Amino acid sequence: MDMRSELEGLDGLKSRPLSRRGIVMTGLITGYTLATARVEAQTITTDSTGLVAGEVKIPVADGEIPGYRASPDGAGPFPTVIVIEEIFGVHEHIKDLCRRLAKAGYTAVAPEIYARQGDLTKMTDVNQILRDVISKKPDAEMLSDLDAAARWAVSAAKGDAGRLGVTGFCRGGRATWLYAAHNGGLKAAVAWYGPLGGNRTDIQPKTPGDVAADIKCPLLGLYGAADTGIPVPDVEKARDAARAAGKTVEVVIYPDTPHAFNADYRPSYRPEPAKDGWARMLAWFKRYGVA
Repeated sequence: MDMRSELEGLDGLKSRPLSRRGIVMTGLITGYTLATARVEAQTITTDSTGLVAGEVKIPVADGEIPGYRASPDGAGPFPTVIVIEEIFGVHEHIKDLCRRLAKAGYTAVAPEIYARQGDLTKMTDVNQILRDVISKKPDAEMLSDLDAAARWAVSAAKGDAGRLGVTGFCRGGRATWLYAAHNGGLKAAVAWYGPLGGNRTDIQPKTPGDVAADIKCPLLGLYGAADTGIPVPDVEKARDAARAAGKTVEVVIYPDTPHAFNADYRPSYRPEPAKDGWARMLAWFKRYGVA
C-alpha cells in the first residue's frame, strides 16, 4: 500500500523500530496518541460545560467498538456530525474537536474505526500503525462502522437523522470522500487534508479520486499548498471530476500551509488556516442543511 500521504507532514511524531502488535482496542486513548514526540503548547482544550460528553460503545455488525460523543445538554434532536479520526485513534485532539462541534450545537460522534486492527492506545510507532492497522482496515468495514455510528447518534445521542454531516482529518479526510460517495443520507461533508490517491488493494479497492464523481452530498475540501504528500493537482483533479459529474464540490488550498494544519497538538499546526477552515466548515454545514 502506498503510505506516502500518511508519512508526509507527520511533524513531531515518533518513528521507531516496529514492535509487537497490541490487542484489539476496547477503550479509547487517554490524552494524546503515544506516537506524539511532544504535545505542543498551543494545544486547544475545550471544556464540557453545558455538554453531555464522554466515551461510549457503538454497536456494529460484529459486536461493539469504542467511540466518543459530545452533544449539547438539552432535549434535542441535534444536527449530527460524524467525526473521522486521523491514523492515531480517537485521542484527546479528536475528542476536543467533538466538544467544539457540540459547543456549536451539534451532536458529534467519533467511532474508533480501527478497534479491530490493533490497540492504538499502546502503539508508539507511526510505521507500525500504518503497517499493522491502517493498511489492514477494509473500506467496506469502515463504511459500515460509520453507518453504525450515524444510527447510534440518532438512537442514543439525540441526533437528528435528517441533519447528518461528516468531517474527517488526514486519513479521516480520505474516509470522508469515500463516505460521501456511500451514504445517500448525508447532507454535507468536509474533508480536511484527505489523501486522494494511493495504491488500490483488495480490501481498499478505490481511492477518493476514483469516487469523486459519485459523491452524494456537497463536499468541501480543505488542503495545504505545502502538503508534500497531497499534490495540489490531485486535489484539483478530484474537484474537477466531481464537478464534471454535476456534483457540488469546493476546495480551499491554503498557501504555504503543510499537512495536518488543524492538528494543534503538533508542530504542523497553523492557527490562521485552522481557524478559517473551522469557520468554513460550520458555514458549509449550515448552507447545506446539517445545522
